Amino acid sequence: MSNLLILIPLFNDWTAVRRLLAELDVVLGAAGRRAGVLLVDDGSTDPAIGDRELVPAELNALDRIVILRLRRNLGAQRAIAVGLAWVDSHVACDCVVVMDGDGEDRPQDVPRLLAEFERTGEKDVVFAERTKRSEGAWYTLMYALYRALHLMLTGERVRVGNFSVVPMPLLKRLVAVSDIWNHYAAGVFKSRIPYRTVPTSRGTRYSGRSHMNQVSLIAHGLSAMSVFGDRIGVRMLLATTGIAAVTVAALVTALMVRLLSGAGFPSWTPYGLVLAALVLFQAVTASLTFVFIILSARDTSSFIPLRDYVYFIAGVHEVLHAQPHELSVPR
Repeated sequence: MSNLLILIPLFNDWTAVRRLLAELDVVLGAAGRRAGVLLVDDGSTDPAIGDRELVPAELNALDRIVILRLRRNLGAQRAIAVGLAWVDSHVACDCVVVMDGDGEDRPQDVPRLLAEFERTGEKDVVFAERTKRSEGAWYTLMYALYRALHLMLTGERVRVGNFSVVPMPLLKRLVAVSDIWNHYAAGVFKSRIPYRTVPTSRGTRYSGRSHMNQVSLIAHGLSAMSVFGDRIGVRMLLATTGIAAVTVAALVTALMVRLLSGAGFPSWTPYGLVLAALVLFQAVTASLTFVFIILSARDTSSFIPLRDYVYFIAGVHEVLHAQPHELSVPR
């Protein structure tokens, strides 16, 4: 593997990214690797630090650093989608490492992902699977509940984040997948692109506080689930239909027992039957409507990163070009 590009979305985390670049340079240098870096500035509101302050004084493994500036804040998932599409159109490399810029994706895990990527023939996407997290008890509990709900509704286990290695042939497929606009990892799974995982631990944030509040975290989780909307709709329809069938069978059985025993029916029986029928009918109808809405959306025009990414790019700034590299920047 000769050409490596590291894609890092960021929003105001300039101090953290500076430290990340320094640590990546040390880690990759020790592993005998070289790489270019693409920083996707997701509409940062804090002024960017100067090139001299951003780039460490001495770099050995990082030979090119480019900042791709977006017109507005899109969120990390969509910034990644735009960055990947730009890479597909402007960069000649063998693979792309996608990682966050705040330190929670540890630089020392990059060589491990690359080693697994090479060991398996450079054919699959390789994700970092977080087996150990650093959040508090409340977050851990809520995350466990979310994972259970996600598995129940989609049939997919939540195991990975953005941290991954993508081979260029699969990147060319991925940028035509509209689902990565909502959630990068879920888009990979939904599109049936082959992938593998490597167990890792979550790092600690270098500086500042996370931009993800409770509302953002919930929205992020729902975005991941929305990628599997058709699957969720069908499962809901099957579940409500099954519940309706069991309920009807139970009511008929109860009524037959009372009828055969000669006990008669309570005065509220007709009202109870009508209410149960209405509730079950509405549940089945809502699930069926949801399924039709999701399926009909397939025929509508959606965001395709390869086609639409250009609308969000404000400019490209080359921070460092230490030596010739096959990262092409349009003038």
